[in-house]
Amino acid sequence: MANIYDVAKRARVSVATVSAVLNESAFVSADLKTRVRSAVAALGYQPNLLARSMARQKTQTLGMIVPDIANPFFPEVVRGAEDVAHAAGYTLLIVSTDNSIPKEDVYLRLFLAKRVDGVILTKAPGRMPPELQRAFAKAGVPVVLLARTVSGFVTDAVELDDKGAAYDGVTHLLRLGYRRVAFVGGLRGASTSRKRLDGYRAALRDANVPLEPALITEGDFRVESGYRAGLDVLKSRPDAVFIANYLMTVGFMEALRQYRMRCPEDVALVTCDDYPWMDSFSPRLTTIDLPKRELGAAAAQLLVERIEKGKGRARTITLKSALRVRESCGCGLRERTTLAR
Repeated sequence: MANIYDVAKRARVSVATVSAVLNESAFVSADLKTRVRSAVAALGYQPNLLARSMARQKTQTLGMIVPDIANPFFPEVVRGAEDVAHAAGYTLLIVSTDNSIPKEDVYLRLFLAKRVDGVILTKAPGRMPPELQRAFAKAGVPVVLLARTVSGFVTDAVELDDKGAAYDGVTHLLRLGYRRVAFVGGLRGASTSRKRLDGYRAALRDANVPLEPALITEGDFRVESGYRAGLDVLKSRPDAVFIANYLMTVGFMEALRQYRMRCPEDVALVTCDDYPWMDSFSPRLTTIDLPKRELGAAAAQLLVERIEKGKGRARTITLKSALRVRESCGCGLRERTTLAR
């Protein structure tokens, strides 16, 4: 395999000139650039990326840790981050933790060992270990939190307005006249779950509707937990429900079928997050549309800026969501009932 000395010999230039052309680190005349590039092509030379990264003290790679890349929420988030990273000259390495602290710990340490330039992290529920915080600080590797915030870990973050999302969804149901609105929450310990529950409570309070503990249950953002939560909360016969994410809604709809109940005739429904296939559902789901691609893009942009500009106060960016009204909230039924009176 050809090395940099072979390229220099064929191009009739110094090794330093070859390095300057390949790394674009110094001015080189057009004639010399042409000779070097021709020699590289003729010899099939591949630069030593490890040596280059050591010389630059940068690997041009970013690590990204998400709970579950199979969750349909995250591919769009990752794509947004990847687009920004690529445009800035970085490669994105992606791993899933399954919300496991030990698995997350392994990946964080692996990214440090691989000398990534920065990490985008959707934290598993739990604190960031102080020793890991110190290790990242000592290595000069910044971390941007994505979607979930972590108590005791002061760093850049990009989050959704989770409280506002739940507040808007529950308020929509209350305005339609429902009074026994159930809540199916997400993973215990996640800041997103806590804030969506806060939004649910705030909506009830502002509408002067009493909170019924029996109408609150939790899942873990996955299909099976939505099914179990549905079997539990439907025993209390709510007339509407707000579900904290799409996958749990899939499970909840199966619980509805098991109870031989219909949506929205028996139970109206609003869920968090929106996808292109929602119009294929029956009934079509009313959702709070979360800006997934924008979330990933904002996190990557914040990380790149932190890498390239260095120190400064930690920043938090909060992105807004939007209500998408379709059939599952029962708005059509309510309108027909009102007209019939």
